[in-house]
Parts: sequence; C-alpha cells; structure tokens
Amino acid sequence: MGGIVRELGGIPIKINGSRDHVHMLIALPARMSVSEIMRIVKTNSSRWAHELSSDNSDFEWQTGYGAFSVSKSNLNAVTEYIVRQEEHHRRKDFITEYIELLSMHGIEFDERYLWD
Repeated sequence: MGGIVRELGGIPIKINGSRDHVHMLIALPARMSVSEIMRIVKTNSSRWAHELSSDNSDFEWQTGYGAFSVSKSNLNAVTEYIVRQEEHHRRKDFITEYIELLSMHGIEFDERYLWD
C-alpha cells in the first residue's frame, strides 16, 4: 500500500492494521482527492492480495472508508497509535472505537451505512 501511495506522488508515513481494517497515515499529493487515492489504493491492493495467494480469493474491501486530517503536532501520537493496532484492539474493537471517534468529533452518521 505504501508503494501505491508513493507511485501516486504521496508519502506513506505509517501503514499498519489488524485483521479487519488498515490505518494509513499518508501525506496526499495536492493534485489528488482523498476519494481518488482511496479508490486506487483499494483497487490495486485488492488485486495484489488476489495474486499473492489463492487463499485470498474472497478478499474484498468494504465499499467505504474513513479519512481524517491530522495536524503536524499530532503526527507522533497518530503514528504511535497505528504502530500499536493489535495491542490497542485487544482492549476496544474497531467498530466501537470508530463510532466513538465520529461521535467525539461531532460527525453525523447513520450506522446502517458504516459497514457496507
């Protein structure tokens, strides 16, 4: 995924995940939208997963994604959070945490559409 981001002119700062999601802290190239980057990253990483092993034949990304801007002053904290994904999600599952994050920042959502 970092290679895909680099090919698009972005900078992958930290990428890590757990069994059901991935976090990517990336600097986007100014000429591309978040949706365009995500479409290309998801398409190409999905293709790579299918080519890597037949065990991944049923792999697919969910339809949506979450994207949040991060201030330079918070880069270290977000990087640490991404590095510690496995440890972190032993205490709180991703779905619970994501809904808390949206609510904490006043982002309106309809849970019916979060997990397509």
